[in-house]
Amino acid sequence: MRTTLCDKLGIQHPIVGFTPSEHVAAEISRAGGLGVLGCVRFNDADELDSVLDWMDRNTDGKPYGVDIVMPAKIPTEGTSVDLDKLIPPEHRAFVRRTLEELGVPELPDEQRRNSGVLGWLHSVARSHVDVALRHPVRLVANALGSPPVDVIEQVHQHGIPVAALAGKGEHARRHVDNGVDIVVAQGHEAGGHTGEIATMVLVPEIVDAVGHRVPVLAAGGIGSGRQVAAALALGASGAWMGSYWLTTSEYKMTAGDTATQRALLSAGSSDTVRSRIYTGKPARLLKTRWTEAWQQPDAPEPLPMPLQNILVSEAHERITRSGDPEVVSMPVGQIVGRMNEVRPVADVFADLLTELDETLDHLDKLRESR
Repeated sequence: MRTTLCDKLGIQHPIVGFTPSEHVAAEISRAGGLGVLGCVRFNDADELDSVLDWMDRNTDGKPYGVDIVMPAKIPTEGTSVDLDKLIPPEHRAFVRRTLEELGVPELPDEQRRNSGVLGWLHSVARSHVDVALRHPVRLVANALGSPPVDVIEQVHQHGIPVAALAGKGEHARRHVDNGVDIVVAQGHEAGGHTGEIATMVLVPEIVDAVGHRVPVLAAGGIGSGRQVAAALALGASGAWMGSYWLTTSEYKMTAGDTATQRALLSAGSSDTVRSRIYTGKPARLLKTRWTEAWQQPDAPEPLPMPLQNILVSEAHERITRSGDPEVVSMPVGQIVGRMNEVRPVADVFADLLTELDETLDHLDKLRESR
């Protein structure tokens, strides 16, 4: 199955896989899709440069992309120390008390993190763009909408297309007017930052709005070949998948990922919650004792981006290293109900393609039987 997206990105199959793991991203690209590496975890530009060097060596020359985080509204900027001072004491007290009640142990001094993930800042995200453009990336995506016009122009000067996520038709039109080349129509079901409109409704809405100008990818609730076929039937040029790669065997980010994968494997499609507690913007997360604590009457309102992330950054590190699947903090979409075993990326990708072919054959037979 080839679409205009395949020709635009130089890939074999119209499947784009977003992941924070370079190992997963590389395998997606090697399988014929486009692996897109999430960059927000990199506070240090040199670290990102090193990881992209690794991607260059381990993708067999196949295309890959990067995903940055640049909010449309520029958040509070500053050093980690400056931003740290903006966090109210009552929020710190709530986090400290909640972790104690959940039995989450403290980190050893050498593992303690106080800076949070500064990749949410525009200044850091711009450094990510600068680093990425020193590598043979085939796509620069923005997880929070359209990047600033000067960033789009900077990327275009290197002959690289820009993708932006959209949760409404009006967002998609604005992205394209700003120079975005590919729109990702991300539905309410998706993991991480997501809007209010479901994928089945959103994709044709955005295709009708901008599909005559740029390719549209469908995102949110996609974890099978049937769902990829549905995305194509709705007018999309391909599928953008994120959550589904979290239970692949190559996904090994930290020592606590085994517990995280256990939590994901046992979850159903109703075991997620949309909340601002992860970053300060609405994001869909796995429902656990940690998310439930933030829904109690004594819980404070989440802080705006990036302060909320800085507030909970060390808590997330402690939770991950605790190895308790009942307390993990992980963005994931409603497709988690289909994530029932740990398998290699290559096997997951092959099954997607097989079921996609079978579904299209089935539809052809239905048409022929008229």
